[in-house]
Amino acid sequence: MRILDLGAVPHRTVDAHGSTGFQVGAFGIASETHLVMVRLRAGGVVGRHPAAGRQLLVVLDGDALVSGSHGDAVSIGPGQAAVWEPNELHETRTTSGLVAMVVEGELDLGTPGAQVDPGDV
Repeated sequence: MRILDLGAVPHRTVDAHGSTGFQVGAFGIASETHLVMVRLRAGGVVGRHPAAGRQLLVVLDGDALVSGSHGDAVSIGPGQAAVWEPNELHETRTTSGLVAMVVEGELDLGTPGAQVDPGDV
């Protein structure tokens, strides 16, 4: 077993698409999927841009105000996630700050409570 200290993942600042206070740090990759830690300082924004693949943003700490191509913002917090489809325009903002994990790429996602892997019985 290994323990990953996700707080120690090196991050780089991103300012593309009008983003402010946004840092990302990759900690895993599969053939078609990336795992990234995201930090967004209080008042920060990840500017509206298209998702490269199906994208899952899982809030670990703080708050997120997320929107998809419809533009209507929805507030989510720890234990909640947003899913964007490939090429969907989306944006993430925060009031108090945000720490999240993003998984992007070839993902099959079920709905909460649905069994995705029959071996998980």
